[in-house]
Amino acid sequence: MKTRVTELLGIKYPVIQGGMAWVATHELASAVSEAGGLGIIGAGGAPASWVREQVQAAKAETDKPFGVNLMLMNPEADDIAQILIDEGVRVVTTGAGNPAKYMKAWKEAGIHVMPVVGSVALAKLMERGGADAVIAEGMESGGHIGVETTMTLVPQVVDAVEIPVIAAGGIADGRGFAASIMLGAEAVQMGTRFVVATESTVHENYKEKIIKAKDIDSEVTGSTHGHPIRVLRNKMTREYIKKEKEGATFEELEVMTLGALRNAVVDGDVVNGSVMAGQSAAMVKRQESCADIIADVMDGAKKLIPAYFED
Repeated sequence: MKTRVTELLGIKYPVIQGGMAWVATHELASAVSEAGGLGIIGAGGAPASWVREQVQAAKAETDKPFGVNLMLMNPEADDIAQILIDEGVRVVTTGAGNPAKYMKAWKEAGIHVMPVVGSVALAKLMERGGADAVIAEGMESGGHIGVETTMTLVPQVVDAVEIPVIAAGGIADGRGFAASIMLGAEAVQMGTRFVVATESTVHENYKEKIIKAKDIDSEVTGSTHGHPIRVLRNKMTREYIKKEKEGATFEELEVMTLGALRNAVVDGDVVNGSVMAGQSAAMVKRQESCADIIADVMDGAKKLIPAYFED
């Protein structure tokens, strides 16, 4: 099927892989792109040199389009923004801020920019700033979240902007894809299901934590200080939430989570680490290749909205 998003990005399927820090490495991104979606390398808080290495590795693995997610709070964001131009990256998604300072240079370099937004106001701002599309991400997603649900955010953003809208948050199968299309989205972004892809380099403990998750295993930490993060519950989250209720300061809580995501993703510490995952974790039942994941989503959606798939 062709949508404005597939045409814009030069991809076969309107499926984008989330740019998850420490998770979305070149191995996963290139595999998703090879499978017909859009793979994304997650820069997170990594140094610029690491991002350059990841981009070069992905270019060696696939000739299909792929992108990079730039977390704008990264201390080396300026350098990374330039690397994306120098390395000829075709797509950039952004989070944790406004990419306005980079927009002119990116657009002049022919880069398609798709910021992640959690509100109508930010979506409008991004459109005025020259964004090619926006990713409307509901609070069902893993990691840093907003306050709107996907079900309410997506249609409001669709009504507010003229550029394509990509739905994200809680989407893990054909039903979620079909629902997103019915809400007016022209593509979906999925993170959690791709975490357990066979090509993902995430530690097996992390993958198993997601596969074994139940519907009640997702919870949000950091709400009291305005930095909500959705994770799977474990010893660390119980202690964190206990301290939150006791009135701990942001600085005290920050110490608890310093390096916690890397500890979980790379070292496999799913007891004291931060296992970021969306509410869709309970719907993820097994490890599969990226190609099988995308095929399953497309097949499931085709049964529900067959007319959408007609040329």
